[in-house]
Amino acid sequence: MRNPYDVLGVAKTATPKDIKAAFRKLAKTHHPDQNRDDPKAKDRFAAVNQAYEILGDEKRRGEFDRGEIDAEGKPRFAGFEDAGADPFAGFRRGAQQGPGGARYEYRTSGGPGGNPFGGGASDIFSDLFGSAFGRSEESAPRGGGDLQVNLDVSIEEAATGIRKSALFPDGRKVAVQLPAYVEDGTTVRMPGHGAALPNGARTDAVVKLRIRKHPRYTMEGRDLHADLPVSLADAVIGAKVPVETLGGRVAVTVPPWSSSDRVLRIKGRGMPLKAGGKGDLYVHVRIMLPEGGDPELEALLRNRRA
Repeated sequence: MRNPYDVLGVAKTATPKDIKAAFRKLAKTHHPDQNRDDPKAKDRFAAVNQAYEILGDEKRRGEFDRGEIDAEGKPRFAGFEDAGADPFAGFRRGAQQGPGGARYEYRTSGGPGGNPFGGGASDIFSDLFGSAFGRSEESAPRGGGDLQVNLDVSIEEAATGIRKSALFPDGRKVAVQLPAYVEDGTTVRMPGHGAALPNGARTDAVVKLRIRKHPRYTMEGRDLHADLPVSLADAVIGAKVPVETLGGRVAVTVPPWSSSDRVLRIKGRGMPLKAGGKGDLYVHVRIMLPEGGDPELEALLRNRRA
């Protein structure tokens, strides 16, 4: 593992502001979703993240500068080269007496409250990338707990129960199987997919699903609502008009003399229900006048007004 100062390209005298600025620049440059055709981008991104986990936290930076932890943030223990050393002594909490009288201290994680990110990296990722890459923010587990990850999904994805890729704090892309029934705030537990532990295992990840605002549909319970543009002629005479639904295009009958805001119901084209089946889709008629005008229609209306 390279020296974190070299990874971020900063001097040992760099201020916290300089370190944060360097991290933000490199994280954005090497983010895997910004470099989809570069297979090495993930490794560079992970290295930048690891470096900031150490240098972005004042306490961990001090430990690294004093030689108490290595470039991966792991404690450096003195005296374990002695044949009689207790191989498990380093995993006992608090200050211990090591071989040869050396004293050492083992910490289960580097950040405040057990957060290996020191409370900084995940917040910066949220600022840098928002929800553009299928997630909004992630938080590292505290005290060996679950890794919390937010994942933004579209209404179409929530309705079809697909597998969707989520970006985790360490740069991993993990496929998340969406359940058949998804509400805003639904959580998916993924055993063994969380943060790495000292023994090589991983904690669980808990992925919180958040349904994004949709350009066409709005949700009310398990029903969907959408606007239905209709020409003036179709609104007056009546017509069959195509409507895009989650399950494909269907034709809906617009009755004659339909005014704007008339609501038409399409059964079974909403979101999945817990007990099976689906909610409904409600389309709201919106009368659209011809772009550029219609001289004949205008003349007719002027004659009727006269």
